[in-house]
Amino acid sequence: MTNREALNAFYENALTVNTDTTPDVVLKNILSDNFVSKGSVESKSKEQLTGQLGFFWKLIPDLKWTPQEIINEGNKYIVRSIATGTPNGDFMGLPTNGTKSFGIMTIDIHTIIDGKVIEVYHLEDWGTAMKQLQQ
Repeated sequence: MTNREALNAFYENALTVNTDTTPDVVLKNILSDNFVSKGSVESKSKEQLTGQLGFFWKLIPDLKWTPQEIINEGNKYIVRSIATGTPNGDFMGLPTNGTKSFGIMTIDIHTIIDGKVIEVYHLEDWGTAMKQLQQ
């Protein structure tokens, strides 16, 4: 798998709900064993991210991550994307019933070597999602 194919698979088949597979199957093939996802406050291992995505797939059955812009320099890929979905259940402490959707911007900086994602720094605008779901 090329670096670009790994990046595409991450967005199309792992972050986005895919009825043909599960996040653990997809991530097994594209994340390195020592993968780390770094956010503003916490970091997640490959196993932790896989578990979180499995939870999100159940909570947000139409979850979709759509890259809007990809900038590449060497093994680094910067992706500006839009995440959309309609949660049904407890969403970050907010009860939802599948009738309201969100659409937020996300920014990720991936390091990909030999077709494996080594690390990703990410920011997601969950504050905006919460506002949209409360309206």
